Amino acid sequence: MIKQDQLWPGGFRFLFDDEIFKPGTDSFLLGSFPRLRRGERVCDLGAGTGLLGLLLPAREPDLQVTNVELQAAAVALAEQNTALNGLPERVSNLRADLREPGQLPKAGSFDLVVSNPPYFDAARGAVAKGTERGLARADCTCTLPQLCAAAARLLRHGGSFCLVFRVERMAELFTCLQGCGLEPKRLRLVQNTAQSAPKLLLLEARKGGKTGLSVAAPLLLRGPDGGESEELAQIYFRDKE
Repeated sequence: MIKQDQLWPGGFRFLFDDEIFKPGTDSFLLGSFPRLRRGERVCDLGAGTGLLGLLLPAREPDLQVTNVELQAAAVALAEQNTALNGLPERVSNLRADLREPGQLPKAGSFDLVVSNPPYFDAARGAVAKGTERGLARADCTCTLPQLCAAAARLLRHGGSFCLVFRVERMAELFTCLQGCGLEPKRLRLVQNTAQSAPKLLLLEARKGGKTGLSVAAPLLLRGPDGGESEELAQIYFRDKE
């Protein structure tokens, strides 16, 4: 079922399918992570319904965003979201297979690439194959090496690739990035509480960057009282309510 929500009262509205493309905390976490600069050209690989294409301009209005997504149903919703918020001059939606360079925008044309990719290895049978939900959660149509290669191709030299991913695949992620000339530069682990082990990571890699990784303090989703942390509340724009 198609539903509508809003980032904050008076803010961007967005449509989503709660059975297939339901927005998750990971998208909001990634939306808060990149260091945005005015006038940057941004590409979201595997954009789904275009939520990141709203979260990033909500933080920095002067961006040019290109959403790249394979699934037709998701692209249709992304186009509706762009129109719903009056953003056709700043946000474009491209149905394309990121494994096919000929379908992607010009090489080296972006300052920032972002992605909330499928977390699970389809070969390990983590989720059902052949469904829209399965395609969104497992790398049936896009492996981690293919994603990193696409990001590296699209970025200018010195550009950044920011993504959210599973901690359990961190070593594999670093290997893939470095194999494509993307050097991990900034890492932040995401924990439910200060005592729990991290399950997600936020990472920035730089095309042609020198070695040297900075690790920030963990991002905590829950405060000492068990409620939503102050930082997570800001990530969800609750300070604008």
